[in-house]
Amino acid sequence: MQVLVVYYSMYGHIKAMAEAVAQGVGQVSGATVNLRRVPETLSEEVLSKMGAVEAQKKLSTVPVCTVDEMAQADAIIFGTPTRFGNMCGQMRQFLDATGGLWAEGKLIGKVGSVFTSSATQHGGQESTILTFIPFLLHQGMVVVGLPYSFQGQMRMDEITGGSPYGISTIAGGQGERMPSENELEGARFQGRHVAEIAMKLAKS
Repeated sequence: MQVLVVYYSMYGHIKAMAEAVAQGVGQVSGATVNLRRVPETLSEEVLSKMGAVEAQKKLSTVPVCTVDEMAQADAIIFGTPTRFGNMCGQMRQFLDATGGLWAEGKLIGKVGSVFTSSATQHGGQESTILTFIPFLLHQGMVVVGLPYSFQGQMRMDEITGGSPYGISTIAGGQGERMPSENELEGARFQGRHVAEIAMKLAKS
């Protein structure tokens, strides 16, 4: 049973979450996981102005995802930073290239899930996942979130990401905050939860 983790990360926050998601998938017997990134659409000049060139060089070691890889997976977990309460343009452009999969029904019945990050505590984490879900439904996917059995999303002793829609992290206005251990544990939980459901569907 194959799980594909497809993400875009500019500074490394979403990549750290993606790696934790993959760890969670790996805890399920019989599940294999592949990490893939979506193509960069910004020029090096723009990335330079955003202070992201060096980070992108480090992040580029992960292979770029192809549309065909999505059709081969049993579950796909998407990771995207928030841009004004919505997914980033790089992810949007990648998803827009999946019309052929939609036309042939290649993703129908596969499990889909989403995680995200934002600069601030109320920077659109929930709206980003909620506006991502229509893509999953149009493709006929089975949507899986982050159930309250992961009680880390209910903590009151620290500022933390996470909602029933999916795990998230808060990066800070300058990207100075990396995912907390609670957020990483939520990512592992979500990866494991998705893999367990996909395994049940595969067996049926």
